[in-house]
Amino acid sequence: EILVGSFVGMAGMQAVAGAPDSGPPGTEMTGISFRDQLWLNTFPLERALVFDYFALSPFYDRSCNNEQLRMRSIHPLDTSHLSKMTGIEYMLYEVQEPHLFVFRKQKRDGPEKVNPISAYYILDGSIYQSPSLYNVIGSRMVRTLYHISKAFSVAAAKLEKIGYDNETDGTKPEGKGVEQGKKGMELFDVKEIIRIDQILASVQRKLPPAPPPPPFMPVNAESMVSGTPAPNDGVQAQPTQQQVGGIENMGASRQPGTEQGPAKRIKTEK
Repeated sequence: EILVGSFVGMAGMQAVAGAPDSGPPGTEMTGISFRDQLWLNTFPLERALVFDYFALSPFYDRSCNNEQLRMRSIHPLDTSHLSKMTGIEYMLYEVQEPHLFVFRKQKRDGPEKVNPISAYYILDGSIYQSPSLYNVIGSRMVRTLYHISKAFSVAAAKLEKIGYDNETDGTKPEGKGVEQGKKGMELFDVKEIIRIDQILASVQRKLPPAPPPPPFMPVNAESMVSGTPAPNDGVQAQPTQQQVGGIENMGASRQPGTEQGPAKRIKTEK
């Protein structure tokens, strides 16, 4: 009560201490923090007084068991009295004087049965609510997805296709296509193009050489006249001009009596 009366002129303390009948604070208050520089300049931040400093913040629930002990002039963190009560209470969970103090808000159902609700910490005089594990993992995942999406956008911008699709048809791009194409061309670096060429060349050197083409066997004219076929590895040779002429001469030199019909009779005069 003496501490509250000393700082009644402060707006932040009036909102907490000046309304004893106000409801409990919300469960989600990770977006705000509290700091009373006048209190820190007047009193040391140590284990014996740290709860009085925490009681000035909006994170403090004035309906807790600790407040009832304060009204009875008992130290609010006395575990011998808190263990005999039931309801909401605050416990000093970890201390690293004078920089870090961790409070845990919990609900006590018996001397040995408590259920944690939330955690608060005082770091160098500033009071914060500790986020839940679900919120921490969700925030990290959102940040990771943002950086991955940004990396893919940068990679896609550097791997854009050089040139225009309509240049293959012989037409020139017009309007906005020219400006977008110029911007896309500016994104490429000569060093990157040379590096890609070197990679393709190294891959090509690792590939086996291409097989040689099959040998071409020319057709010999003498083999056609003698009737002995030349070795052509299963490929049918085309007749040459000399072979065609030889075949025509052979047809003309046949016997006249075989295909031209009967010979004419010679008439004699009597």
